[in-house]
Amino acid sequence: MSTEPSSPRVNTGYVLDQLRRGLETSLNHSDPVVRARAAAKVERWCSVLEGMSEGTLEAGSRTPVEGVPAWVTLDVAHGGFATGELLAAGPIEPHERERLASLPASREDVTERSRLNAWYLGDEGQRELAEALHSGCYRVRVPEEGALLTVTWLLRRGEAERALALLETLLPFTDRLRFYPVPDPRPFSPSAVVRVQTVQSTVKQLEWVQQRPQIAKMNETLRVWNPLYDRTVELFLETVEGELPHLAVEDGELVRRPDGQGRVEGGWPCQRWPEGWHERARQVLRDYQAERQTHTLVGKPEHPKGNFARLRGFLLRCLADASLLTGRDVGSIRKILASYVTSHGAPGSERLQRVRDEQARMAAQPTGKEFANLLADRLRGLPGDEGLGSLELVSEPFHGHPIPTHLLEKVERSLEAPIDQLVERGVIGSGEVLAIVLPQISSQVGAAGIEDPELRRLYTALYAAFRRRRSLLLLDLQHQVRFDELPWVEAIRPFRKSDLGARALARQTLEQVATLAIASFPQTLLPNKLLQELSALAKGADLKLPLVEELAADIFMGTFSMKYLDAARTAARLLEGKLYARYYGIPTKLLLTLDDREQRWGKDTSPRFAELCTERAGAKQGGWSVARNGTIVEQAQILTTHNLAVLFEELKLAETLRPALPDMARQCFRWVVRQQTMKIDQWKARLQMMKNTAYAWRQMVFFLSFVHSPELQEFLDEAREHIEEQDEAFVRRFEPVLAGLEWVVAGNTFDASGRGGPMGLARRFLGWSESRHWLLGG
Repeated sequence: MSTEPSSPRVNTGYVLDQLRRGLETSLNHSDPVVRARAAAKVERWCSVLEGMSEGTLEAGSRTPVEGVPAWVTLDVAHGGFATGELLAAGPIEPHERERLASLPASREDVTERSRLNAWYLGDEGQRELAEALHSGCYRVRVPEEGALLTVTWLLRRGEAERALALLETLLPFTDRLRFYPVPDPRPFSPSAVVRVQTVQSTVKQLEWVQQRPQIAKMNETLRVWNPLYDRTVELFLETVEGELPHLAVEDGELVRRPDGQGRVEGGWPCQRWPEGWHERARQVLRDYQAERQTHTLVGKPEHPKGNFARLRGFLLRCLADASLLTGRDVGSIRKILASYVTSHGAPGSERLQRVRDEQARMAAQPTGKEFANLLADRLRGLPGDEGLGSLELVSEPFHGHPIPTHLLEKVERSLEAPIDQLVERGVIGSGEVLAIVLPQISSQVGAAGIEDPELRRLYTALYAAFRRRRSLLLLDLQHQVRFDELPWVEAIRPFRKSDLGARALARQTLEQVATLAIASFPQTLLPNKLLQELSALAKGADLKLPLVEELAADIFMGTFSMKYLDAARTAARLLEGKLYARYYGIPTKLLLTLDDREQRWGKDTSPRFAELCTERAGAKQGGWSVARNGTIVEQAQILTTHNLAVLFEELKLAETLRPALPDMARQCFRWVVRQQTMKIDQWKARLQMMKNTAYAWRQMVFFLSFVHSPELQEFLDEAREHIEEQDEAFVRRFEPVLAGLEWVVAGNTFDASGRGGPMGLARRFLGWSESRHWLLGG
């Protein structure tokens, strides 16, 4: 007999419990969105249970779906249970419908996926995939969507044998799976899986969440004091003989006595004492004292003139000796009871029940603090120094109540995902946050050993998609599917080299991050913190890039280091004759010949470049002010394009980003309009807005310098239309800015004062001014 321990088997209890919880939520939750989401989960768990019972799903195996190899991406539910669905299968998607509409009809027994896969293997489809490889305008959401891109790359490199071997592997699944990418107008920016902060940091932030005082007080009133007040009122109403006291009402208005008080009608309290009344009264008072020990936020129940406090006082007197109550005392009790019945309804009435049910519903909802504690508890079970693989791990509703969005956004900061996805989700919402995650990237880039840029980008897309695969529940010490087990990854393994070293990795990461930062936040300057990281990467790649920081106008020393001149020369070479150079009047020939150097504070500086910036700013000689400094610094930014030209020139970003440039310019323009039309009262904030919108305008002009004439004209038409949709006052104020752009696009230039057009109405848009800015009016 064997002495080996038996292998553990999968218990279906977990599946049944998940199914039960999902059913409860889908049937009983008040929010239809939550019910629909729960219903979808129920369907997934039913698939798991059905597959396990029928033997088509083998939980615990690397290949849990019958007839499906390990490399196929599966739909995996909580706990690592495969549902039987394949993520690259499923309903035909909109981009597929669009392509199918252009294809000729085929036999009825040919599936739509077969038709699409076959088309991409034809001449026209291969040309489209080749163009996608070149431009990067595609997305690979699951690894299978990169398989035919790999085939295309192999065929274009003369590796027909490898391509055919790969196709043989894919062929059995071409009737079901998408082996082609999703088209996208913006080039894919390769990125690794990163997180903004660790799980431990998020737990600490959740622990700091405090309940808003007004919400906490409301909940205390609804949960504690209202029920006790109701019980106190009901005790006294039991002592009434005849009709319950109430305030007289005629034609919907209270009937008032000569003294202005409401007229009370109905019976009188304290006329009878039902059996057990005194013990129930004592219990109410004991319950009040017990609750008061732990619930102290609301002081109203203790207010001596409040009805609740007065009734408790009368209750004590009734328990001591009700015969000592005066007629005035009983009248006061009657008046309180009448106000209660008139305001809320009599006990047992439908009206009162509706109010109390709604209050109970509100009181039963978890508070923000309770939700935060729940999320923190869920996260504590995960490794604190790592990230979160999926929000599904913590986002389950709590007793049927969905987790508040603002708390899930806190948790998202620990979500591990490709950097471009975190940008899209808003988790990385600025260049500053991008700089925080940047050090994580170089250690996670999987394509460091690939020289070909198209294959490098594809490899990175495949790797990022593969990392999004959810892990399976595995038994018997099996290992998860590895990246190299994907047949199309194995097919390109010989083209990966291990000797390119750190320089190739640094350059690749530099390209990725620069592209993502500029494309994702086109309206903002690359922040200094991010520039520090980019400079470090450039140094690691053995690139001497003159990346220049944004200088603070209040501490500007009146000179510039040599790298500012170097950056300006790069810009002059790149932009000579282009829209940007003409709009800002860049002296390209002068910059290309300028070559002076002077040691100041131990650094090489360019006095002539500083003089040129001062002259262009029209800054007053011999003076000093923040505004004066700002005008000079702004001219340095204009001449250097604040790093755009350097990055575009060295990294060939004009070609990489060309499909996205018109949209990036539109983003800049609309951001400028939004900022300029905001109501801003503080003067300093208005100056900051003016500076930032001028910077965004400058970046927009730079991007437009690399688009074709038809796209440029389309941009101007859309911009004019958008401006005319704004209010009349803004249109009048901003008209010179748009007219200035149109003036230069038409082939004209500004005069020395930055004006052009009839009567000089067209103007160059700059952010700094030593006097009041003309765009601020007045």
